[in-house]
Amino acid sequence: MAGRASAQAAIETRQNVLRAAADLASVEGLDSVTIGRLADTVGMSKSGVIGQFRNKETLQLETVELVFADFRTRVWARVEHFPAGLPRLLAACEAWVEYAGKPGYPGGCLLTQVTYDYDGRTGSVHERLAEGRQLWRDTLRADLDRAVQLGDLPIDTDVEATIFALDSLAAFVTPARLLHGDGRAADRALAGMRRILGVSPADS
Repeated sequence: MAGRASAQAAIETRQNVLRAAADLASVEGLDSVTIGRLADTVGMSKSGVIGQFRNKETLQLETVELVFADFRTRVWARVEHFPAGLPRLLAACEAWVEYAGKPGYPGGCLLTQVTYDYDGRTGSVHERLAEGRQLWRDTLRADLDRAVQLGDLPIDTDVEATIFALDSLAAFVTPARLLHGDGRAADRALAGMRRILGVSPADS
């Protein structure tokens, strides 16, 4: 029992450190997430944090994984059971902007933040972000293609442009809310997504 309790305590400690890292990164960027900063934040020794993550890059990568896991839980897991095509796409847009509006991080949507931080760089963090975000774009593409096949979207729908537009609307929720003080940013983003998909409020 003692060994099991110790293992559980180690897992909880690791999660607490990662959550602190995510909170810090959402405000100051992923580069601010260092072993020293986190040790001070969570009240651990530097050696204790190093023992959990080995180095800064591993810590940053695991912070990104935490963000992806949050996104999957709060967006995809809520809608994956919907019928493929437009029904699931609309449900995904609703869950997506709800997440963007209330991501649970003090600095707003961390997925957007770290993407802006690393989109022009090279290295493992950039590659993991690109991989994870591409998976989401592929998921949207599959439902858009299905919606076209079923006749729910016009046959000449520009799928790539539609993905770009949906992603752009979701990405602007955080700056609209935090920089411009728009308390209805998520609602406006969802309305824009629905217009792009040819769905009026009356069809809700």
